[in-house]
Amino acid sequence: MASQHPVRRRMSQRGLVRPRSGRVLAGVCAGLARRFGMKPGVVRLLFVISVVLPGPQVLLYVALWILMPSE
Repeated sequence: MASQHPVRRRMSQRGLVRPRSGRVLAGVCAGLARRFGMKPGVVRLLFVISVVLPGPQVLLYVALWILMPSE
């Protein structure tokens, strides 16, 4: 098995992974929802609402897409 990046390894150990099923785009919201015991639809709604506010939300989503390991 290839060596995993330290950040990805820590995320995986803490339960932050993108699930293989239940994804809409990349699985970031579904992974966050699973980790924090929320419904994926609620996390997705919060993300969509946050996009209308100024800030780096989309960049954070892309960063999590890259850093969060897939299941």
